[in-house]
Amino acid sequence: MANESRMTILEHLSELRARLIICVVTLVLTTFISFAFTDRILRLLIAPAGIKPIFLRPTEMFVTYFRVALLAGMVLAMPVIVYQVLRFTLPALKPNERRYVFLAIPTASVFFVIGILFAQFILLPFALRYLLTFGGDIAEARWAIGEYVSFVTTLLFWSGVIFETPLLLFFLTKLGVVSTAFLSENRKYALLASAVLAAIITPTPDPFNMLLVMVPLCLMYEAGVLLSRFA
Repeated sequence: MANESRMTILEHLSELRARLIICVVTLVLTTFISFAFTDRILRLLIAPAGIKPIFLRPTEMFVTYFRVALLAGMVLAMPVIVYQVLRFTLPALKPNERRYVFLAIPTASVFFVIGILFAQFILLPFALRYLLTFGGDIAEARWAIGEYVSFVTTLLFWSGVIFETPLLLFFLTKLGVVSTAFLSENRKYALLASAVLAAIITPTPDPFNMLLVMVPLCLMYEAGVLLSRFA
């Protein structure tokens, strides 16, 4: 029985490795494809700042292009990544439950993109306006493109992840890790966690920008509670 159990663990580890390899290879391919339109994405990311960034190191522009291509590659690879994660975490699905996997793939991708668009067109303009004007009477804003794109892509990525909360709660309920009753009873802790996460993610210290992150977090949690009723 010990050998059988050990083989089972090894088989799970082997499956995990195989699925991780598929995810990594897919991400590499989609990142490579994304280089074809990285220039246009980069111009879109710079637009909200309203200034022309500078680069200070010989390799800074290349690293910046790669960072943007990686984010675009993540968006393109999202369906494959979601599928691999779900097939690993939910291996024993009943025939009538397999539809959840195929529904989750486009839904997760759409939610991730919505989160990125929310950050790009709502959160980022307000944040950059605050950062550009803060201390503007003392020093002129001349941002290095590497630091700027690192800041922006980090914000976009985590905003996309936050918008996956409803699906995450649905599948945690499906796995029996939490229940709808548990999620409903712990709303106050979810509210506190949303405030903490908003404070960490928000690039500026003003409460308005913090609310721009916190409100969607709370709405995503409530959407997750609602979805969990169907798990």
